[in-house]
Amino acid sequence: MSVFVQPLLIAALVWWFSTGAILWLVRLPRRTFGWSMGLYAVVAAAATVGVMIASRDQSALGAYVGFGCALAVWGWHEMGFLMGKLTGPRRTACPFGAQGWKRFTLSAETVIHHEIALALTAVLFVALTWDQPNQTGTLTFLLLLGMRLSTKLNIFLGVPNPPITFLPKGLSYLQSYFRRARFNALFPLSLGLSIVVTLLLGDAALSTTGGAQTGYALMFMLAALGLLEHGFLMLPSPDHALWGWALGRSEPRKPKPAGQVALAATGDGDQ
Repeated sequence: MSVFVQPLLIAALVWWFSTGAILWLVRLPRRTFGWSMGLYAVVAAAATVGVMIASRDQSALGAYVGFGCALAVWGWHEMGFLMGKLTGPRRTACPFGAQGWKRFTLSAETVIHHEIALALTAVLFVALTWDQPNQTGTLTFLLLLGMRLSTKLNIFLGVPNPPITFLPKGLSYLQSYFRRARFNALFPLSLGLSIVVTLLLGDAALSTTGGAQTGYALMFMLAALGLLEHGFLMLPSPDHALWGWALGRSEPRKPKPAGQVALAATGDGDQ
């Protein structure tokens, strides 16, 4: 059982620390962003090679390396987004009165470059690890991509607690594309699919041995944490309790009315 529990603890710790580290970096002065992105790009490039090499290793070490490298590449994408380096062509608030398909297309324009980059990276990982025995790195990245897409769609359709705490001031205009609502029709489907994926990964971890068990256990914990994050969309999120050291001592921000967000978006965007 300890062989199963160890990956769970490591995955949870890596999730907590890596999230906090990125939140801390994106809240540094803007003059540091170039250095952060450049140095991390080297790490991400090495991690991409690491995913490919680890895919040939069926041991527990290979699973850990594939998992860690996939998270490192994912972190580079997330940092680029939060620093405003990899978002989309639209960097202004949602116009008043935009509804339906118009609102969706405008919202997509704010993040489309990031989504394309993630999709291309996923395709690259699949190509680099095709027909290899250890798919932990590729499946981890695909799992993160699926959880992110589900979260974004639910935020667009409406949830009680959109994750505005994570938005730096330079991305405050994104709040105007969030919708606050008690419920949306997609959420039960998202929740159901998340539960199914989590249970399948858990069952796979319990029914396998060696490196495969380690890989499935790591992904099981990541899926469980993604399920928890979906819950935070409906319930008060403990962001400051978990990452207060990264977010600073400021009080959690409340969503601004669309008019205030539009005015804020006309500023210089300093963090």
